[in-house]
Amino acid sequence: MSIAEVSRLGSAILDQVERAVVGKREPLTLVLACILAGGHVLLEDFPGLGKTLAARSFAQALGLDFTRAQFTPDLLPGDLTGSFIYDQKSSDFVFRRGPLFTGLLLADEINRTPPKTQSALLEAMQERQITVEGQTFVLDQPFHVMATANPIEYEGTYPLPEAQLDRFLARISFGYPTAAEEADVLARRIERRREETTVDQVTDAEGVLSLQAAVETVTVDPSIGRYCVELARATRQHVHVLMGSSPRGSLGLMLVARGYAVLHGRDYLTPEDVKAVAEPVLAHRITIKPELWMSAASGRSVVGDVLRSVATPTPRELSFHRPEPGGMPR
Repeated sequence: MSIAEVSRLGSAILDQVERAVVGKREPLTLVLACILAGGHVLLEDFPGLGKTLAARSFAQALGLDFTRAQFTPDLLPGDLTGSFIYDQKSSDFVFRRGPLFTGLLLADEINRTPPKTQSALLEAMQERQITVEGQTFVLDQPFHVMATANPIEYEGTYPLPEAQLDRFLARISFGYPTAAEEADVLARRIERRREETTVDQVTDAEGVLSLQAAVETVTVDPSIGRYCVELARATRQHVHVLMGSSPRGSLGLMLVARGYAVLHGRDYLTPEDVKAVAEPVLAHRITIKPELWMSAASGRSVVGDVLRSVATPTPRELSFHRPEPGGMPR
């Protein structure tokens, strides 16, 4: 599949998802870039801003099997992975699959379940397999997790372990719509005369794998790779930071930036691609010093400082020929 075909399909997928999630083209583009990079996404935002709707819409547009797991304080690891049950007909134990055996899993309100259950996702997210009672089961591909979390509700919630946060390729927020966008939401609801929205399927599981394979062909100039590394390293040296981004951060920058570049019709990375994805990829991997928790310091502010302080590769350092600014795809 050519880059032009991937870009065309990506635009068609986003057009369909935007029929349900109004006016959020840029964050939706970041979500799709993460999927094309083969990663998982944490949607952290206030209630009612379309997190669950976005996950379901992406599953429909991508043609992936979709399951939703509601994370609650009494959820057990076996409720996600599945478990062995005794079959009286065969007089033997058989494995009953859990919701992890899907194409796209919505882990709804992931921070409402205890760390023991949260950890059941770690193996699935990283190794694409699960282990139950000593037996390993390989998950079908593609497999992606979209988790939702509420940033302001603390009662009855559990903080996500750093190891699990690091497995999410990006943390993305939609934010409140503008007045015009909110009015459009009402107008669309009146027009369709029902609650549910309809999203047409654009591709299927095999098509998603082909899209991901095409992204792997994107050219990454050595200077861009060094830029990703320097950004991640700079977060570890920032004065406000207790723990900076792991090497997964620099790798995530490159991976998501490649998906972002393809969606904009390019088969090579530019520094602008890296900057566009830096905050969602790096901010959740940064731990601020405890004494600054009541200040304005945050992972996002650190990423902003790092982007301003780390030198951007100049056109002379890049081995490919960059088009004139007027010819740069949007």
